Amino acid sequence: MARSIKKGPFVDHHLQAKVEAARATSDKRPIKTWSRRSTITPDFVGLTIAVHNGKQHIPVYVSENMVGHKLGEFALTRTFKAHSADRKVVAPTTGPRK
Repeated sequence: MARSIKKGPFVDHHLQAKVEAARATSDKRPIKTWSRRSTITPDFVGLTIAVHNGKQHIPVYVSENMVGHKLGEFALTRTFKAHSADRKVVAPTTGPRK
């Protein structure tokens, strides 16, 4: 269910303070955060935010298309390991068939 319009987007206070500080000093270092639930606002555009995926921090460069989405959408928590392929042995042919 979507968040009510009258409530506005949710951004953790500590993350908002770090973004404002980075904007004031023009700091280009990644901002490390565990707040996957925070909504990306226009203030975040152009910054790199390192979002925690449960194991490590994934650097996410924020572009205009990401505004309105959550930070956690861009740092996947699960890695897909491909299913093992069926390795049937193919008999080599000795020549062209007639």
